[in-house]
Amino acid sequence: MGKGGGNVVSCFTSDQPSSASKAQQASPVQGTVVQKDQPQEPMATKKIFVIFYSTYGHVYKMAQSELKGINSVEGVEGILYQVNETLPEDILAKMHAAPKPEVPIINAHDLPNADGLMFGFPTRFGGMPSQMKALFDATGGLWSSNKLAGKPAAMFTSTASQGGGQETTILNSLSNVVHHGMIFVPAGYGFGAPLYSNEEARGGSAWGAGTLANGDGSRQPSKVELDFAEYQGKRFAEVVRKLAA
Repeated sequence: MGKGGGNVVSCFTSDQPSSASKAQQASPVQGTVVQKDQPQEPMATKKIFVIFYSTYGHVYKMAQSELKGINSVEGVEGILYQVNETLPEDILAKMHAAPKPEVPIINAHDLPNADGLMFGFPTRFGGMPSQMKALFDATGGLWSSNKLAGKPAAMFTSTASQGGGQETTILNSLSNVVHHGMIFVPAGYGFGAPLYSNEEARGGSAWGAGTLANGDGSRQPSKVELDFAEYQGKRFAEVVRKLAA
């Protein structure tokens, strides 16, 4: 301001564009707000528990193939568990049962932590053995609170003969997952030609993968049976990923 009290000259007068002008210049179309792409949050890994009971090791080998198929699907992780043995050691010795593998034992309270559940077990008179049934019998609290409702489930099995329950064992075990409101995911026939072939004895059906174990346990899962188990694991993992998205 001059001494004579003349007009006030703003000290902010300049050739710089206003903030509004800057915004307009930054936008390729006037009035359009340009936003940068926001980084996408990485999808959390989906967990599938493969829970098995195996007397002579056949179902354990099938479970490993299921696990291989699961882990081949991006964004999905398979975790192997076994159920607790309920038979005493002296009975297992008389049965010439195989030693138990170094696999953690599942606790029923841990089941809700999985995004999908696979159960593998040999047949016992056309149904699941008492060892696997004991796991389900311990899920009363989970049933009353709907903790397993909506979770995908699948099964695979082992029988001593082709007519020993490759389909009925899984069929007769479904009530356990149905009462929990779980979603049964069958293997189907997408595996293709090997399921239609009669050139060799094999287990497995549209209900789930399977293997044949003769009376003395000397026959081990064949390549076709293991490949089918791997296919089932992969297909199940893809379904779990879609449902849990």
